[in-house]
Amino acid sequence: MSATVTDAREAGRRVDEVLDRLAASGDREACAAAEELVRVLMDFYGAGLARIVERLGVERLGGLLDDELVASLLALHDLHPEDVHTRIARALESVRDPVELVGFDAATGVLRLRSAPGGGCGCGSGGDAVPRSVEDALACFAPEVTSVELEAAEPTPPLLQIGTRPQAPARAR
Repeated sequence: MSATVTDAREAGRRVDEVLDRLAASGDREACAAAEELVRVLMDFYGAGLARIVERLGVERLGGLLDDELVASLLALHDLHPEDVHTRIARALESVRDPVELVGFDAATGVLRLRSAPGGGCGCGSGGDAVPRSVEDALACFAPEVTSVELEAAEPTPPLLQIGTRPQAPARAR
C-alpha cells in the first residue's frame, strides 16, 4: 500500500479487497479484528472531522465542498452541510456527460437519470449505460446513491421546415 489513495471509490475498493483476502484466509478472528479496526478508525477520523467542521463553521467550508475527496469524507461521516439533493446536483454539474435528473428515492438509494438530448456521439453506443464519470462523481458527492437507472433521452421532435414553396405553374383553362 505504498500508493497514495485520493479517490474515495478506489479507497473503498482497496479496503474491501483487504477484508476479502482476510475472509478468504479462513481466520475468523483476524477477519473480525480487521473489521473492528476499520470501524474504530472510521469513528476516530469521523470525530476529528466533526471537530474541524464544528470549529471552522459551515460557512467557512465554502470551496472545500467542491473538492471530491473532502466532500466524500464529509458525506461518509454524515458531516456534509448540504442535503443529498444539493450534492446530487453538484455531482451532476461536475461531469461533462449530459444527463438530466429524473428523481431520487432516498428510501432505496435509487437515482433515476435521463440521457440529455443531443448527448453521445449519435452512433448508438453506450446509450443505456451510466457514464463512469457520473458514477464516480456520485460516489464522491452523494454516497447515499446506491444505484443509478438511466432512461433514454426523449426523442427530439422532427425539424419542421417553414419557408416559401415555389409557386405551382398556372393551369391553362
